[in-house]
Amino acid sequence: MRKWENLPPFMQVDEVRVYYDILEKHRSSLLFKRIFDIIIAGVLILILSPLFLILALIIKVDSKGPAIYQQTRVTIYGREFRIFKFRSMVVEADREGTQVTTNGDTRITRVGRVIRKYRLDELPQLVNILCGDMTFVGTRPEVVKYVRKYTDKMKATLLLPAGITSLASIAYKDEEKLLKSAEDADEIYIKQILPEKMKYNLKALREFSLWGDIKIMFRTVFAVLK
Repeated sequence: MRKWENLPPFMQVDEVRVYYDILEKHRSSLLFKRIFDIIIAGVLILILSPLFLILALIIKVDSKGPAIYQQTRVTIYGREFRIFKFRSMVVEADREGTQVTTNGDTRITRVGRVIRKYRLDELPQLVNILCGDMTFVGTRPEVVKYVRKYTDKMKATLLLPAGITSLASIAYKDEEKLLKSAEDADEIYIKQILPEKMKYNLKALREFSLWGDIKIMFRTVFAVLK
């Protein structure tokens, strides 16, 4: 963690300081968390490399466009980065609608529906973890337009790298269905869903532990299989 005075000015507010002081007491655990991320991500990339190749080929055959989708997201200290995913939508889907996905979204490809259901589209984020942009367990990285809507308290989630999974991800694994009938999905997400997800994310910061992260990883696997 950076020293408090080295945080971006927009994060140096009282609401963030509360969570900063909590995490400051877990510096050693945060170091082990990073070491854990590097080892596990590296091993998984080696083991799953054949699956990566198969999925890439299937995606290319199913629809026009690259196998890997990249999008600008926000991670630790408000830094922007390029997140990697297996493409599950048509090319230039971002220009055709909202930046959140709704149930029955016509932009999703046939293969995309399957890989999203089992979260296989998230596998390339193992590379993001090795690069230090992400971690296994942490607040899901939002697009810039949503981060600009953060309250001062929500900014505390930027004290740690963005994560592949979290308690909020498990609780809102059917988020697309919640947005199905929304006339303005962006508005509903910002005003209703995002604040509720942030309650889980902030609770995770208050109760942070490496063992807690490992348990969330197992809960994520069970949730996907269920």
